[in-house]
Amino acid sequence: MENKMFCYQCQETAHCTGCTSYGVCGKSPELARLQDLLIYVTKGLSQITTALRQEKKGVEPSVNHTITLNLFTTITNANFDNEVFYTRILDTLALKNNLLTKLTHQEDLSEAALWTSSERSELDQKSLTVGVLATENEDVRSLRELIIYGIKGLSAYMKHANELGFDDETINAFMQKGLSATLDDSLSIDELISLTLETGKVGVDAMALLDTANTTTYGHPEMTKVNIGVGQNPGILVSGHDLKDLEQLLKQTKGTGIDVYTHSEMLPAHYYPAFKKYDHFVGNYGNAWHKQKEEFESFNGPILMTTNCIVPPKASYKDRLFTTGAAGFVGCTHITQDANGHKDFSPLIELAKTCTAPTELEQGSILGGFAHNQVLALADQVVDAVKSGAIKKFFVMAGCDGRQASRNYYTDFAKALPKDTVILTAGCAKYKYNKLNLGDINGIPRVLDAGQCNDSYSLALIALKLKEVFALSDINELPIAFNIAWYEQKAVIVLLSLLHLGIKNIHLGPTLPAFLSPNVLNVLITHFNIGGITSVEDDLEMFMNN
Repeated sequence: MENKMFCYQCQETAHCTGCTSYGVCGKSPELARLQDLLIYVTKGLSQITTALRQEKKGVEPSVNHTITLNLFTTITNANFDNEVFYTRILDTLALKNNLLTKLTHQEDLSEAALWTSSERSELDQKSLTVGVLATENEDVRSLRELIIYGIKGLSAYMKHANELGFDDETINAFMQKGLSATLDDSLSIDELISLTLETGKVGVDAMALLDTANTTTYGHPEMTKVNIGVGQNPGILVSGHDLKDLEQLLKQTKGTGIDVYTHSEMLPAHYYPAFKKYDHFVGNYGNAWHKQKEEFESFNGPILMTTNCIVPPKASYKDRLFTTGAAGFVGCTHITQDANGHKDFSPLIELAKTCTAPTELEQGSILGGFAHNQVLALADQVVDAVKSGAIKKFFVMAGCDGRQASRNYYTDFAKALPKDTVILTAGCAKYKYNKLNLGDINGIPRVLDAGQCNDSYSLALIALKLKEVFALSDINELPIAFNIAWYEQKAVIVLLSLLHLGIKNIHLGPTLPAFLSPNVLNVLITHFNIGGITSVEDDLEMFMNN
């Protein structure tokens, strides 16, 4: 049977091979094809901007930001609105056609750079021919998609940094050069591998830029106990990753009698000093993104999705679900921003006033805020614990959570870890174990949460600092093991960044990416000793003896 679609960019892709009839994430075949076409025309636009730079002609920041938003909009679980994609495709084609007039040499441009249309029927027809499987060679396809997914992850970091007024032309130029390169049939496998590793290098730069943007704007995260109970006031629940959206909402809800809660990846906002001045910023509600259908229903008030990680909503709360930025879902109100970047959240505020308080799910608190600045403040304590043998090993268990029962492996693994080990985490993977009572080692909590997947940079900085402190020549000599759960494209750029830093012996689960062909996977195994997971017992023995 002919595929209605083909997508394998996330970990939950059907049968670990690819979604072909309907996305596991909930996207329709039509939406999947529109996303394919948006990526195709964005590659074409990127080929033109890359050529313009080669001709020493500048590229406007607005063009860079269009490409970044296009990429971010196609990340798994970000946007489910076909109309958004039609609009973005047509806008991108118009921009592409305008830039073509500024380019002196057009003879080497690909079809993706030259193709254009203004008719929806033609867009629909074209979308059938430009998907992942249009690249016939399995290994070339694998490397191209690995690069594209890494650059999609990069786009998320850049979009958040851009919102806070931070940008980097070198990173933008690389993203576009990388997209353009995936159109080049002359590139060898070795050249594509080299570009893949370069993507990891630029990934480190982008994470550093976002870290600077966040900490300059909101201060360095600090050790914080976050309430997981509820108050008596009606509330607004904020999910996703965009801190600026949260900041604007907190300002607009001050003094209204409405409480603001975080969900999933927004939890680490509580760690930033700038947000602690808001008395109505009361806590975190619920768990990771995939619990939305139960937890959004019981929250009772409006929910704001600031970025990706949307689960198609139930009718019982769909009228309370709002989106903004790159996020979108058909039938949900979308909050736009004006020319100054201001967003009016009054529709949420007015709705919240008519709602009851959240239904309590749990009580107590969870501890977090262990980004690089906070951990380095504890450096002497940590080093002493390592030297004395109180801490035998660190386990980096960053990454994503997900729906599959196989992810309970990470809960069981955390429970089974010896009491002289410490977990370093970032991303929603932490929800598999951040509410376990794992205790501490000489006052150092056994789970050190650095924040969002956006904050994975902190884990790299901590490892590099430990390497320096212990005067090691190779980062792989550290007592650190990497047992990472992945789900979507931001996890891909984190992986590539770790590879760029020379980190080996990384284990990924619950499955290895479907987009890695056997030959490409073999390259990663040979050069970096990438591996999957097996059983908790066998993996724990392997890690502890390594």
